[in-house]
Amino acid sequence: MRAFIARFGFDVEDLDAPREHGLTPLMRAALLGDEALVAELIAAGVSLDLRNMDGNNAVWLACVSGNHALLRRLAAAGINLDNRNDMGATALMYCASASKPDFVSALLELGADPLIRNFDDARAVHLAASRECLNLLRHTVR
Repeated sequence: MRAFIARFGFDVEDLDAPREHGLTPLMRAALLGDEALVAELIAAGVSLDLRNMDGNNAVWLACVSGNHALLRRLAAAGINLDNRNDMGATALMYCASASKPDFVSALLELGADPLIRNFDDARAVHLAASRECLNLLRHTVR
């Protein structure tokens, strides 16, 4: 972990302090898809509630990285799967709009709420960019 902290200029005395783009060590590790490092940071007691400059938490960044095990580890640690960023979007909405059906499925399985609306009054089902994502979310149309 020391090499990671030094590489990105994080504060070894405050592992919740953000750096570039408002990313904390946990967020950066999630973005890199580094499950072992995320586990180490969680064990060190970092906050799961922090958000980057766009309002996204580590769940969104884990989805960007494409690491399913990392997403599950964050969920098991108790992170908010339904965090809404500064546009009101959730990680589920991102995954639906980015055509990541495997992550849509995982988030739904982990308990993400498909009925949340963003600031444009759209739910994840409205943002689905592929038939696979739409099929996973079709039960949420009311």
